[in-house]
Amino acid sequence: MSKDKESIDYLLLEIERVRELLNNAIRSYGLSSEEALFCSEELNKLIIHVQLHNRKVSCYT
Repeated sequence: MSKDKESIDYLLLEIERVRELLNNAIRSYGLSSEEALFCSEELNKLIIHVQLHNRKVSCYT
């Protein structure tokens, strides 16, 4: 497996993990809670990493 494939797979797994944490935080503390906002920010960062990776890969193909 290539290094890019391993890193994107890791990012996708992290997105799912943080998404679950976000859903749990929203259910437990509410949509505007500090916990939910923190998870949301982390999720956004991960999604941006995936988008940048996909942009980089599509430039070479």
